[in-house]
Amino acid sequence: MNRFSFLGVLFLNLFLAASCGDSSLDEKTSLENNFHIEGQITGASNQKLKVQAQSEQGVIDVAQTTTDASGNFALDGNIPGMGIYSLTLGEGVKNAVVIPMDVNDRVVMKASKETFAISPTFSGTKWAKPLTKYMQLFSAFAKKQMETLPNIEDDEKKLEAFIKLKEPLVSFSQKQVRKDPGNPVNIILMSLLMPSQETGLSDWDPSNLEDLRKVETAFQRTYGDSPITGMISQQIAMVDAQYQSYQQYNSGTLAAPEIALKNPSGTELRLSSLKGKVVLIDFWASWCAPCRKENPNVVRLYKQYRNQGFEVFSVSLDNDPAAWKAAIAKDGLIWPNHVSDLMGWQTPLVQSYGIQGIPHTVLLNRQGNMVAVGLRGKQLEQKLIEELAKN
Repeated sequence: MNRFSFLGVLFLNLFLAASCGDSSLDEKTSLENNFHIEGQITGASNQKLKVQAQSEQGVIDVAQTTTDASGNFALDGNIPGMGIYSLTLGEGVKNAVVIPMDVNDRVVMKASKETFAISPTFSGTKWAKPLTKYMQLFSAFAKKQMETLPNIEDDEKKLEAFIKLKEPLVSFSQKQVRKDPGNPVNIILMSLLMPSQETGLSDWDPSNLEDLRKVETAFQRTYGDSPITGMISQQIAMVDAQYQSYQQYNSGTLAAPEIALKNPSGTELRLSSLKGKVVLIDFWASWCAPCRKENPNVVRLYKQYRNQGFEVFSVSLDNDPAAWKAAIAKDGLIWPNHVSDLMGWQTPLVQSYGIQGIPHTVLLNRQGNMVAVGLRGKQLEQKLIEELAKN
């Protein structure tokens, strides 16, 4: 269970809040129009159409109009600068399209009422063509998800299928960012170059970091005064720091911080006492549903490899000792190494091991050094086999 959402998930939401947070939008009626959007939405006669932005006061209507009987419209308004805006058809946010609009943009949009939020087409700006292509790819991705994933019961296979389905989106985003790093559309595409919530850094392409830095440089040059540029720099710095930490944790040269805590019977157990064996430190809790779901896999690994020098050192982030003990028994966690300080998320181990969510695993080699962080399922077993084969 994640305590903190991963960077890739938060990325676009943070931009939505940061890029348009100018309270002067409330006074738009006294400002000169500096953008224009026109087009046709078939099947949407006499429908309200709005350009909206986020501010400190919440959602603000930047401009609005009503389509005519044929769905034609023209919309003019004022924005403080380049940023993320939403074009909304009707009431609510169900029919909303995110667009990276800049001052003096003149946009032409074609869409239908039924697919307004899924597959509109844009022209007239530098971001129009790549955004249109991205939305086409995303529409296909969403459709294939609905058709494919519900039929896969195994979580690991479902994740593999999800990653495979997302590949065209990721590939397009990489190519577009490399071709034109200063394009405003990259505000949207960058989220696909960030580590994902599903796999974290374990399957992340580190070359994406260089592409992200190119975007940062281009935006600093062209949009240096925009709040969104500062947000890009912050996000890339966070990804960089996480990646450097991840590399260190997986290098096999960094010793695992000592853990000396009591087991359910009150006896202190030390992680260092297991040196000489390949050890999985498993951070979990009785209240963590994903942890409990993963427990059978850990039990299987323990039964299969314990005679080859494998041990599990379970660290619970529970507060309730009774719940902790009951979960150990119910899930059949038969290894002897169970510890907790019963401090939950307040345990100092959260900081010393860089834990952002549980389940969180750390695999140690026979020297007590960290060789893999955050692995589960097949990836964990493959790395375990690799370490057990070493002298």
